[in-house]
Amino acid sequence: MKCDVVTLDNKKSGSVELDDMVFGIVVRKEILAKMVNYQLAKRRSGNHKTKTIGEIRGSTAKPWRQKGTGRARFGSRRATQWRGGQTVFGPVVRSHSHRLNKKVRKLALRSALSSKQLNGKLIIIEDLSIPETKTKTLAGQLEGLGLGSALILGGDKVDPNFSLAVANIPQVDVLPQQGANVFDILRRDKLVLTKEAVKHLEGLLK
Repeated sequence: MKCDVVTLDNKKSGSVELDDMVFGIVVRKEILAKMVNYQLAKRRSGNHKTKTIGEIRGSTAKPWRQKGTGRARFGSRRATQWRGGQTVFGPVVRSHSHRLNKKVRKLALRSALSSKQLNGKLIIIEDLSIPETKTKTLAGQLEGLGLGSALILGGDKVDPNFSLAVANIPQVDVLPQQGANVFDILRRDKLVLTKEAVKHLEGLLK
């Protein structure tokens, strides 16, 4: 399929042919959900922790003898029944990440790209180079392109002036082409790709 290419000033500068195997497949919502869960699980630090009975400071003596007192049997004042005692089955430091096949991860990225193309939320831009670091100027250009909420994928390296200028613009994220991921694509309304990023993604996902 053909898609128009525009400049930062919202002027047409040609067109590019998009591969249907990357930008025109049937969107699989269940695969997108799996991929988002996979990404968010990997981001979790997993450093929550409660103390077990062996980690709590306190006496190791048995509170009273096992039999003959008429009271329940106890072996430690650090047990869960006592104030200040252990937490039973509490959280421990662990990794929340899980495995997801590479084919599924690639299919999820193709589905995310295709969903943006299908809904008219995909914009192809010539490049991201700007002459000077001016946030106000860049914000006006992005507004002219209708980018209130957008993920922008640059080439192998994002222009330093562009990165600095866009840093204070809310709801606009910029990543190099290697950073393309499903979660960031879906969390923003529009997706902006440079021509270099299009070639990279087609080479990666075909």
